[in-house]
Amino acid sequence: MKVTDGAEVLRFSLLGPLRAWRGETELALGSPQQRAVLALLLLRRGRAVGIDELIDGIWGHDPPAGAVPVLRTYVSRLRKLLESGRSPGAPPRLVVSIGDGYALRTEEITSDLAEFEEGLALAEHSRARGDSRGAARLLDTTLTGWPGTPLAGVPGPFAETERARLAERRLTALEYRLRVELELGRHETVLPELVALRAAQPLREAVCELLLVALYRCGRQAEALEVYASTRRTLVDELGIEPGPSLRAAHARLLAGDPGLSPPAPVPAAADGTDTEDGPYAERADEPDRDDPIRAAGDVHPSQLPADLPLFTGRDVELGRVDALLPAEDHPDAAVVGLINGMAGAGKTTLAVHWAHRVAHRFPDGSLYVNLRGYDQGGSVMEPAEALETFLVALGVAPQAVPEGLDAQAALYRSVLARRRVLIVLDNARDSGQVRPLLPGTPGCLVIVTSRSRLTGLVAGHGAHPLTLGPLTTGEARAMLTRRIGATRVDAEPEAADAIVELCARLPLALAIVAARAAHHPGFRLTDIAGELRETHGSLDAFTGGDAHTDARAVFSWSYHALPSAAAELFRRLSLHPGPDISTAVAAALTAVPPRPVRALLAELTGASLLGEHAPGRFAFHDLLRAYAREQADTEDTEERRGAALRRMYDHYLHTTHHASAIISPLRETIPLPSSTTDSGALRFTGRRKAMQWLRTERHVLRSVVEHAAAHGYEDHAWRTAVGLDLYFDRLGFWHDLMEINSSALRASRAIGDRLGEAHALRGLGFFHTRFAHSAEARRDLGRALELFRAEGDAFGEARTRRCLAYQANGEGRFTVSLDHYTHARELYRAEGDTSSEAIVLNEVGWTYILLGEHGKALEHCEKAVALHQEIGNPIGEAGAQDSVGYAHHQLGQYDAAVERFERALALYQEIGDHYLEADTLRHIADSRLAAGDRDAAIDAFRAALALLEENSHPEAADLREILRDLDASDPGGTGPA
Repeated sequence: MKVTDGAEVLRFSLLGPLRAWRGETELALGSPQQRAVLALLLLRRGRAVGIDELIDGIWGHDPPAGAVPVLRTYVSRLRKLLESGRSPGAPPRLVVSIGDGYALRTEEITSDLAEFEEGLALAEHSRARGDSRGAARLLDTTLTGWPGTPLAGVPGPFAETERARLAERRLTALEYRLRVELELGRHETVLPELVALRAAQPLREAVCELLLVALYRCGRQAEALEVYASTRRTLVDELGIEPGPSLRAAHARLLAGDPGLSPPAPVPAAADGTDTEDGPYAERADEPDRDDPIRAAGDVHPSQLPADLPLFTGRDVELGRVDALLPAEDHPDAAVVGLINGMAGAGKTTLAVHWAHRVAHRFPDGSLYVNLRGYDQGGSVMEPAEALETFLVALGVAPQAVPEGLDAQAALYRSVLARRRVLIVLDNARDSGQVRPLLPGTPGCLVIVTSRSRLTGLVAGHGAHPLTLGPLTTGEARAMLTRRIGATRVDAEPEAADAIVELCARLPLALAIVAARAAHHPGFRLTDIAGELRETHGSLDAFTGGDAHTDARAVFSWSYHALPSAAAELFRRLSLHPGPDISTAVAAALTAVPPRPVRALLAELTGASLLGEHAPGRFAFHDLLRAYAREQADTEDTEERRGAALRRMYDHYLHTTHHASAIISPLRETIPLPSSTTDSGALRFTGRRKAMQWLRTERHVLRSVVEHAAAHGYEDHAWRTAVGLDLYFDRLGFWHDLMEINSSALRASRAIGDRLGEAHALRGLGFFHTRFAHSAEARRDLGRALELFRAEGDAFGEARTRRCLAYQANGEGRFTVSLDHYTHARELYRAEGDTSSEAIVLNEVGWTYILLGEHGKALEHCEKAVALHQEIGNPIGEAGAQDSVGYAHHQLGQYDAAVERFERALALYQEIGDHYLEADTLRHIADSRLAAGDRDAAIDAFRAALALLEENSHPEAADLREILRDLDASDPGGTGPA
């Protein structure tokens, strides 16, 4: 790993105090917390680290009040320190922004940790080919270079955890060296070291085992036996455990005088000269195609695999078949596609993730994972474009650089994967069409697909290797039950255990549910559990495998009927939600139960393995369980009760969405909402940050809710919810989402003949067509919206649509048309007594005059807007107007006056907490600084704006990157573009 800054290499030391050098010069790494940031980025090895993870890793549960800006300051200082030769305006190439966090590109960095790991790998390679002497020398050299306590002096929970991990790594390597030394017959040489190590690590059984062998070979059998006895006493007294199998086996061999413990024959030096000090390293220079492949420079290496199941059991035959898909040692010469299909609940995902973890080391450029939600009962199937966007960002593509259109995204994805070796898991695919765009186009990658369908198109067209997953074998199923509830219970009632296995159809998901119930109730007899299963054995028609024994409904019904009635009701209610996940607040709305008792009910469901909690307070069904829950809802609940639950849910999202929008922009015109007829538990927010966080967290859910409401007879909720989303989603650049949301709202409003709803949906579609520069579509939809608002007598809707038309006209240079629309909008607001909106229009008129080059008129209108906003106490409006005044001064060449107004606007936006508009104003400050000849201040402002846009993955960050690249390319001595 070598990152160079100019001609000099950056080298880091992590195995002692954290230090860094550029060439021969040591760098001052700053405060302890700044060192902690660097350590965390280094040890993540190119993977992105989010802001929350950085905060937790440095400060734990007690971060300072301004943790985020402090972190960004540390990152900025590290960039300047580590890339001192970077040209002004050039984007960072070492500490890069990824999503809401950062990644440290480590492909060309040198570090003592990397050298340590490389030394261990070379030693293992030497030993594997029979050169134990070379391995011992490499291990000795590698361990000698360890300078002290890893990350000494670096604070924080992350550093503490890594210190322990690295110390364990060193101790394991030391044990490995001593084992190799014993293989070489050097027992007398290593005996003193083993004695000292055992005294320092009295509970470490591997050290004791090595010491037993060394003492035995030195003819000191009695001492060896005493060492074992002493170690056993220590383990029993301090830990309450007996020695492990390996140490017990070594003791037994010692007692039996096993000839295998005798000293080995001397190992001769290799005849080919590899038994020289530089032998292994000389060979390394001749092996460019060694096992560890070269990685493409500049890559970020994602690691997205879900955790492997600790209790994974069985599937040996299937694992053997999928292992055979990969060459034994070489990397594949074509993209390998493994397809695991089978019925729901058969354990497809569990097997895929387990296998992926087994082979992940062979794909050094990272791992990608996505749940395609192919059989989501709520209809929120993931589109290939959404998965591609997620993958591209994970592979290091800036969010704003992801192109529009599936074909363009797929082409970029294949290009990014070219010459990389990446493991890709596509979980829960619906059909071949959903998978094809996600397949790499070049050799070297492994794709693992899971699906309930056979995906014959993937097999025929792309050479996928199918594996149909059926139930576990009887032995595997029994072993799974044993691992989950303990051998004691199974051995005590073997016949009942076998009956449970068969009544669960040897289906992993069914067994997991029964085992969870049994584990939570250790007093239940397995015979009674088997009896209950027999009594309720039924049929889950939608998920049968064609065999009466592969029937899961009895298992689910048994677990379901064991729930308290309130938890069972919640289980049914949750099935009505469109997904992809559910919050605690929405669970409360569905059941009309306060959040506190709902949390207890949710715990009942997760404890019974009937619901998963994939993030704190965020819950999701397994598909099979969702289907069962929906069946129970249809069977047990009347249509009236289901409808009431859905109305509470839609009420919750509608009123919470509009409350969040009102908090973000309190003086913005609103639409009238029907009074909620339910106790929906709509959320109330105390500040903009919490409102924005809720909208960001619920982004995908809100899109599904609007679509679901439109399709299930709640059209009024659909279009009214859509209206409340446009402001915040627009600010964050979620324009694709807004196009889909407003399309659903348009269908809903037209279905019920609601002309006002149709007008709002068309206005939204027209405006976001403008964002995508779809001029004809924008004029069409906005023109129709204007007709509808005028026909309905909605002055606010008409005024807002005219503002959208004016914005669109400005973009095309039709300024006279724009001013005419603004004049009508201002008259409408004045007639309604809406001073805030009138002031906003004055500012927009001023901006149009700026575009026309009539800066005197621009100042006149914008100053009036400032005065009106100050009069009514609207800081958001005032900030926008101050920004426009500053821009007019800039165009007049009055750069100091411009910066003064921009800084007033910036202070207001910072106080409000609107990062997008803060970034926009920083760009204006940068323009004025640059025009005034202050290049350094301009670049600082541009970079500050870029950091804010990148933090929110905003598409406009791409424009700012281009500006900074142009500055880099321009003459550093000039004034740059004005």
